Amino acid sequence: MDLLIKNATLPDGQTGMDIACGKGVIVAVERGIDAEAKKVIDAAGQLISPPFVDPHFHMDATLSLGNPRMNTSGTLLEGIALWGELKPVQSIDEIVARALRYCDLAVSMGIGAIRSHVDICDDALTGVQALLEVRNQVSHYLDLQLVAFPQDGIFRDPTAMQNLTRALDMGVDVVGGIPHFERTMQDGADSVKTLCEIAADRGLMVDMHCDESDDPLSRHVETLAYETTRLDMQGRVAGSHLTSMHSMDNYYVSKLIPLMVEAELRVIPNPLINIMLQARHDNYPKRRGQTRVPELKAAGLTIGFGSDCVMDPWYSLGKADMLDVAHMGLHVGQLSSRADMMWCFDAVTKNSAKIMGLDGYGLEVGCKANMVLLQAKDPIEAIRLRATRLKVIRAGKVICQTPPTLSALSIDGRPAQVNPADYAPKPE
Repeated sequence: MDLLIKNATLPDGQTGMDIACGKGVIVAVERGIDAEAKKVIDAAGQLISPPFVDPHFHMDATLSLGNPRMNTSGTLLEGIALWGELKPVQSIDEIVARALRYCDLAVSMGIGAIRSHVDICDDALTGVQALLEVRNQVSHYLDLQLVAFPQDGIFRDPTAMQNLTRALDMGVDVVGGIPHFERTMQDGADSVKTLCEIAADRGLMVDMHCDESDDPLSRHVETLAYETTRLDMQGRVAGSHLTSMHSMDNYYVSKLIPLMVEAELRVIPNPLINIMLQARHDNYPKRRGQTRVPELKAAGLTIGFGSDCVMDPWYSLGKADMLDVAHMGLHVGQLSSRADMMWCFDAVTKNSAKIMGLDGYGLEVGCKANMVLLQAKDPIEAIRLRATRLKVIRAGKVICQTPPTLSALSIDGRPAQVNPADYAPKPE
């Protein structure tokens, strides 16, 4: 065996578990494995998890904060306008350099897979060329899935449709859309129909920015669910954001959610960004901004939390921390029961992996030997502490590690042992 992890705690609560890995896959998960391995890691009871998965990101814009200027209003629309100023002046090399820096940061934070939307409303397809190169460069340590995203609207932008076709022909993985940004509600509905048909013809998945609005009449998710069912694409289509659902009346939602269930629609809220950008026109009371996560979860829909942005025209914060994302989603959704908090960990791991269609994901025998060892005793503590990623493992090899962090409470819940004298000024 190449790697043996001893005495780990699994996300489902099993303790004292050993995980044996060979040739890049998990070959055994049980207690008391007695075998030789090239490398042995004593987990000391800490939590081992499959990698974090970010199902919604914009890597072509990441780390561009302040270029060419700052978003002074902090709104979604100014962010889109600012991105429109940046697109014509950034080069392929600049996007590649920023994206590679972000990928290194993401991996150090335990992320093993990212779905990134890439803007195709640029006739040079600069972002597409850049991220295809990045996908190739990082393939041995990070799974990068790309979405052809018509930021300015597939109908609203005059060359977006031909650019979408070119991007898909170049190897972009998923069909994207933004129906609420089209000129009219009808154009938005027609864009959903057209884009889903393109994906169906090509056998691709769909992931649309859908109803990222406070407007309760922005109901393109209904069309998305209908087209998904009509085209027999159940399980292959995701609606990202869906923030207008926080403004819809309950009677309409009581009809909408069963349609989404029938379509097996995937749902991707982006808690950090949704709570920051939405409800900007509200005085008080002010809406929370996030879609109806508890209700969608109760209906049995697959929900994965995305991070969306890190230091770009829309969001000036972030650090590639999916536990931060889960922490915000938990609070905004008031997901405060123990079961709900455990589910929030699933929303940044296995649920998001299911949305992306990742093969070999998990901690079962036969899965890829991709894992992260966390300084926490269970998923709830991992979210509470935004636990240190002690070791990041890819294909059975440690590719990143971080020393343990001294926190207010130690791993077993007792106060950390600190001697103040150790920190007293020393006489000269």
